[in-house]
Formats: sequence, structure tokens, C-alpha cells
Amino acid sequence: MPVRIGLGLADFPFSSSPAFWRWIALCEEGGVDSLWQTDRLTGPQPYLDCMSLMAALAGATRRMKFGMNVLALGLREPVGVAKACATIDFLSEGRLLPAFGIGSLRSPDWAATGISKAGQGARADEALEIMIRLWAGETVDFDGAHFTCREARIAPLPRQQPLPIWLGGSSPAAIRRTGRFATGWQAGAEAGPELARLVAEIRLAAAAAGREIDPEHFSASFFFRFGGPDEVVVEARRAAYRRQFPDRDPDQLIVAGDASLIIQRVADLRACGVTKFILRPLGQGDEDLYAQTRRLLEEVIPVVHGKA
Repeated sequence: MPVRIGLGLADFPFSSSPAFWRWIALCEEGGVDSLWQTDRLTGPQPYLDCMSLMAALAGATRRMKFGMNVLALGLREPVGVAKACATIDFLSEGRLLPAFGIGSLRSPDWAATGISKAGQGARADEALEIMIRLWAGETVDFDGAHFTCREARIAPLPRQQPLPIWLGGSSPAAIRRTGRFATGWQAGAEAGPELARLVAEIRLAAAAAGREIDPEHFSASFFFRFGGPDEVVVEARRAAYRRQFPDRDPDQLIVAGDASLIIQRVADLRACGVTKFILRPLGQGDEDLYAQTRRLLEEVIPVVHGKA
């Protein structure tokens, strides 16, 4: 099974828009498989809007795929999301990798939008059913507890048929949802034996739903830094993870060292059943981020992709 590395962004670490686009060009030319953007609506820290960035990447790149990591369906209306995804996939000649979840219950976006966290699992199930039918070209009439549609239809349709759907989440309900709807699954903070267990449970959930998820479509992510584990930028990310996931070891989600350590972490996760990776560079300033990315392109991706 081919192992592939994509790059991801959580917040916006660049000094300007031109600096960001320079990084995108570096990724496009350097063999990065895909680009991923974390979803966040509100807060003082700069984040790019997921769907706006997907549309921008459709026009700014020609080779790379791109996706959301992951779009919070609980904060969106499904017909609009379906239309946006179809448009972006159509214009990019089939390079969108749409990825969805309920949304972190710790997110400030719930309070900011006034949307209740209650019942979001059932809401996501309804949204996914509506979107899948729209992407297939159906005229959708739908009566649910959360959404109602009458004669809903979209055109143009996505270039990819069927449009792939990546889901996130590790709760029992999220595992059932992945088995029912998804073509792929993205891990969040899970690692090690927990990750292997979840991959196995998702495969069983898919089988129970009369489906199969391609073994190539399981993904995990971590931050990387060519440098020492005690550098300021690494310690800052480690502290942020402790605040966000107080019950987890942040070093399961951060790799700081040389290329061999990054390659080994990929191999360890591969042994858990993962073949797709979203790596996020840790850098201080534009030039440092470029340097970190170049080293990944030169020292890690050729080895992992089998081109060394």
C-alpha cells in the first residue's frame, strides 16, 4: 500500500499572504501529496477559513490534493457545504479531499455562533446523508429532526464520483458514522495501541454496515521539527497540547530531531494501520518554516515515498 505524506496547517504561522503563497509553491513543486487546513471560526489567533482556502488552492495549484482537517459539520448547513465542495472539486479537476467531523466540544466556536452542542451526532448523520445524495446528482427531499430539504439539487457535480469523504472522531458514535458513510478516517490525538484499536474497530463498523474502507484510507498526523526537543517552538507546542489534551503525552504528537526520527514515527504509525500522514512544521518565522519544509521534502518524503 502506498504511504503518502501531506502537510497541514493549524493556525496561520506566516508573516503575510505572499509568504504563505511562497510556502504553497514550495509544497507544490516539492512532491507534497496533499495540503490540509484545520477548521476554526473564531478566536484571537489567526486561522484561515477552511472552505475559502480550498477554493483558493483549487486555482493556485495544479498537482496537489487538498482537504479540511476536519470541517465541523455541527456549525454548518449541509446544502451550502455540498455546493461549495462540488464547485471546488469541479474547478480543481477532482483534487478535493473533503473531511468532516462534529467539531471539538472544547472549541469556542459553539459559544461564538450560539449553536448548541447537544444532538450534534444525529445532526452530522443527517448532513452527511443529504450531501452524499446531492453529490450523486439526486434531487433531494429530506425530512429529519435537524434538516428539511425540498427539491434540493446541485450542478455542476463533483468531478470525483463518488466524492471521497474523510471523517474524524473516535467515540463509539463517530466509529459507527465512519463505518456507515466514510471512504477514509483521520486520527486526531490518537496514537500507538489506541490508534491500532480504532482502525480495527472502524473496519468492523464498515463491515457491519455492509461496506469496506480501503486500507489505504487511514490517516494520522503529528508536528515535526528538525532540531532539538527543548527548543522554544517545540516547548510552546508541547504546552499547547497539554492544555488541549491534558490526559495525553504530547510527545506522541510531536517529533523533534533528525530525519531518521520522523521516518521512524511514520513507520510506527504505519504498523498501526495508517498509510496517509499529515505533518505540520514547527517553525519561528517564514524562513524557518521554509527551511523545515525543505528538509522534509529532501530528507523524509523521498524515503517514505520510496524514491530515495
